Amino acid sequence: MVAEIITIGDELLYGQILDTNAHWISSKLSETGIKVTWRTTLGDVEKDILDSFATAVNRADIIIVTGGLGPTLDDLTKPCLAKFFDCPMEINEEALKDVTRLFEEMGRELTPINRLQASLPSCCESLSNQLGTAPGMWFEQKEKVLVALPGVPAEMKYLMTQHVLPRFKKKLLLPEIYHKVIKTAGIGESYLADKLDDWCKSLPTYIQPAYLPGMAEVKVRLTAMGKERALLEKEVDYYIDQMKALAGRYIYGYDEDTLESVIGKILKSKNLTLATAESCTGGHLAHLITSVPGSSAYFKGGIVAYDNDIKRNHLNVSNETLTEYGAVSEETVREMAQNVRIRFNTSVGVSTSGIAGPDGGTKEKPVGTVWIAFADDQGVTARKLMLGNRDRVINIERASRAVLNFIRLQLS
Repeated sequence: MVAEIITIGDELLYGQILDTNAHWISSKLSETGIKVTWRTTLGDVEKDILDSFATAVNRADIIIVTGGLGPTLDDLTKPCLAKFFDCPMEINEEALKDVTRLFEEMGRELTPINRLQASLPSCCESLSNQLGTAPGMWFEQKEKVLVALPGVPAEMKYLMTQHVLPRFKKKLLLPEIYHKVIKTAGIGESYLADKLDDWCKSLPTYIQPAYLPGMAEVKVRLTAMGKERALLEKEVDYYIDQMKALAGRYIYGYDEDTLESVIGKILKSKNLTLATAESCTGGHLAHLITSVPGSSAYFKGGIVAYDNDIKRNHLNVSNETLTEYGAVSEETVREMAQNVRIRFNTSVGVSTSGIAGPDGGTKEKPVGTVWIAFADDQGVTARKLMLGNRDRVINIERASRAVLNFIRLQLS
């Protein structure tokens, strides 16, 4: 079964409202075993709405429509549905009872325009909306199902969970769809794809891979479709083991894992503590680490040594080092990492110093040059990053996540 989601409203196209409905509906349909193959967003124009219905019915088994169910002149979805299915509008008695009850509960008078909420195409089945005045509508024709839902997210979710999804599960013979996300860091999408090319080609047709690049990481999603979930999970695990042999060094977690949560687990399991010394990342690294619940068990604190005087006076970076090599140098971050570890009496110290941009770069040290270091009782290891981006916020984020991955690799 394949589905199309149609979201209607000028406000979506103007960027005044973010379309979270389509995202949520896609995830719930996928969990149910229905694959969403198209998502369409359009404005309040009758011809465009009718054309989108015709196109969707030709290419999808299930169509979910949200928006445009209000009683005002710019709400065109109901009259367009009546015209598309060639049936008149009429007052639906069950819908009228729901609308009347809602207004009575609010202590308000049911006005003629509010009464129009109960006017529905005669060929649809009304879906009771206990959270609002706009009922959902279920149309079924020639083995095609079209469901129209309000655009208000809470009302849409209520109708989906209480009416639509249970009916799909009961009515349709649906396959299991199982998603597994493998998260990698420290490697670009093209390099990872090159490593996994033969592996991807070896996957059976019912397991489809997808690369999802993000900020300083690349996710590989495996989507398996079949009859038995347990069997799908077993097969996906088998192919993940093969992937580990090819790119295991870069894999840091799965599904909801984050780099910060993963290094937290490693630190706790090894009974280690951590302190940070940050220059170019300005405390963002500490923020990521402390965003994990329970991080106080391993994170002791940090210093944002943005100015060289702070590096000298609070991290004991020698004046000779700063004078000879500069703040953005291997020598400086090595001293920062080692000395913050000593100052906070922690197992591990890490540091950052770089040129986040958009200004401040030189020919020798262009914008995006960042040095990071890791210190423990075995010594200090430093690494140079060339981020190559003049966007300050992106450089700070990428540098912070590079340090997290550096910690992971050093502790592994």
